[in-house]
Amino acid sequence: MTAIISGSVAFDTIMVFKDRFANHILPDQVHILNVAFVVPEMRREYGGCAGNIVYNLRLLGETGVPLATVGADFGSYSDWLERWEIPQTYVKVLEDHYTAQAYITTDLDDNQITAFHPGAMGEGHQVKVPTDYPDPIGIVAPNGPDAMVQHAGQFHEAGIPFIFDPGQGLPMFDGDALLRFIDQATYVAVNDYESRLMQERTGLDLEGIAAKVDALIVTRGGEGSWIYTGGERLEIPAAKAEQVADPTGCGDAYRAGLLFGLGRGLDWRTIGRIASLMGAIKIAASGTQNHHFDLEGFRARYEAEFGEDLPV
Repeated sequence: MTAIISGSVAFDTIMVFKDRFANHILPDQVHILNVAFVVPEMRREYGGCAGNIVYNLRLLGETGVPLATVGADFGSYSDWLERWEIPQTYVKVLEDHYTAQAYITTDLDDNQITAFHPGAMGEGHQVKVPTDYPDPIGIVAPNGPDAMVQHAGQFHEAGIPFIFDPGQGLPMFDGDALLRFIDQATYVAVNDYESRLMQERTGLDLEGIAAKVDALIVTRGGEGSWIYTGGERLEIPAAKAEQVADPTGCGDAYRAGLLFGLGRGLDWRTIGRIASLMGAIKIAASGTQNHHFDLEGFRARYEAEFGEDLPV
């Protein structure tokens, strides 16, 4: 199995403000807002949906192929991917761009102010979906809008089964565009909020969306997830996390679990549990690519969590 991942590759610069924004932003003065926050804590993380998914797949012993465009500042991230033996054949460096980056400042109440620069991500359509990998499976994750449209069409034309995972990119598309994605996709994966927005824009309820694909996956945070397939809805329990440190990237870890299970030909009940456990492992670590395990350790955790052997 080769997983081909269309999605963003980005740097996340995360800063902690040791106070509360509410103490410095006056509600009646926001029309002339001019504030500066001293942030004694800062870290730079490797992120982006494609980067996070391929990293999680690597932990499971699988190799994912990211399709992405990055900027001239990509060097340290490239070294990180090389360290994990993640191929960069279809990661295109655009020397006149910056790599996509998010600047996130969090206060003591966990409020966040974020600025996002898409940079090279907006040129993701310059990379084409490869068709020469054995037993491929794909995913269209949040990326530049043109790249999402193009890669979905290319997966479909090549007969490569793929997951449509619009994520935070969903608001960029109207109902007709979303229906085209659904018609092309083999599977659809959304969180609860995204599922509501997708229903509103397409005019289809969850059962209607599920009828168009092999499976519709709806993640529901601590309440687990639903998998609609074969005319029924499977209830997937949430795995227990050792601690709740940082939810950022949990959805990407979950999707890596989906790709892993699909590539191994497992049943949906097992696939959902694998994905659930991946999310629980990720949420216990700060940052999106700072958790570590190997497949043997994952097997042991799966058995302890669900009381059954992982059948791989």
